[in-house]
This record gives sequence, structure tokens and C-alpha cells, in this order.
Amino acid sequence: MGFLDNTSITVDAILTKKGRELLARGDDSFKITKFALADDEVDYKLWDTSHPNGSNYYGAVIENMPVLEAFTDQTQVMRYRLVTLDKNTTRMPVLTVTPQNTDLTAGAAGVKVVASTNTNADTSFTFELNDTSIAYLFPVDASGNAIDSQNFITIQDTESSATVVSEKEVEVRAKSLRTAKSARLTIIGNNTGITKSITLTTLKDQST
Repeated sequence: MGFLDNTSITVDAILTKKGRELLARGDDSFKITKFALADDEVDYKLWDTSHPNGSNYYGAVIENMPVLEAFTDQTQVMRYRLVTLDKNTTRMPVLTVTPQNTDLTAGAAGVKVVASTNTNADTSFTFELNDTSIAYLFPVDASGNAIDSQNFITIQDTESSATVVSEKEVEVRAKSLRTAKSARLTIIGNNTGITKSITLTTLKDQST
């Protein structure tokens, strides 16, 4: 990790391993169709309304903060994505996810992860598991049962992610691992774009 010189406008982008793999194919596999913005580097507590030089300098410290150099650790980047809200919004939505960071055990019952917003602005959520080598990800139906069928999207590849769109919850089931491993589950409100991430850790399978 490093810091970019913020005296000039710079766009610094690097590809993940999956991105480099798609680019190396030399066909149309590598296409950028979406992007997201985040303000991970910004500490808004530094907004200084008491600055002696007036309102033009309230954000002087923030504007001169160094920008993080791009890197591919998905557990550390894009944790605070920018969102777009209706202009009539009177309060910011808060995304609540239960449970928080949790451990998974192979052979045990799946763990249900439930999401909700305090404003009820989101009727469905996108759940993204950034490493499918640790667990399976399933949507949950209205009766609270995991949909264990072709109706979910998952890629059996240690470099790949699993994405599920569900009304409010998903079920995560641990895979059998020889050593404990962690991954990030990101939950995104499909209406507001509000985002929150938790860490899932699959423990070593004691039967192996």
C-alpha cells in the first residue's frame, strides 16, 4: 500500500487476478460495464467549521488528504461506497446486518444473514461473497428456507465470487477446509445502494 501524490489529478487502476485472466484471453471477455465510487480515505470528522479563515477553508484538511494507491485486497477497499438517494430523502438510511462477523463450521447448520434498512427504502438486497472457496451462498424464500437449486448464482473457483439477490436474507454454509480462512460478505441495498460488509471465517474441518 502507498499514497499517491495529490498535487495533480491522477487515475490509478489495477486489475484483480480475475481481471488479468479475462484480459489475457484476448477476446471480448474483459468488459467494464459498471463501476463504483468510494471515499474510504476521507475522515469527515476533520470538517472544521471553526476554521479562522472562514467557510472556504472548512474542508481544507480533507481536500489535502492523500489518496490511497489502488490495491486488490477486497477486504480492505471499497468499504464505504458512495450512494445515490432520492432528493426528498429526509434521513440517511442505515443498513443493519445480523449476525456481524461470524465463524462457520463445516457440516453444521447454515448461518442466515439478514439485512434491513431503518427507512425500509430497500425491498431487496444483493449479497456478494468475495471468495467461494470458504462457503456456499444461498437465497432464502419467503418461508425462511434456503433455495438449494439452480436458482442461485455461484462459481466454483477460488478466485471467484458468488452473488445472490434476495428479499432480505441469505444462508451461508461452510465448506470443508484444512485450514481456517476468511472472506468478505458485502450486502448492498438495491434501491439506495447503501453497503455494509461483514467477515465470514470458515474454521478448520476437524474431521479432515
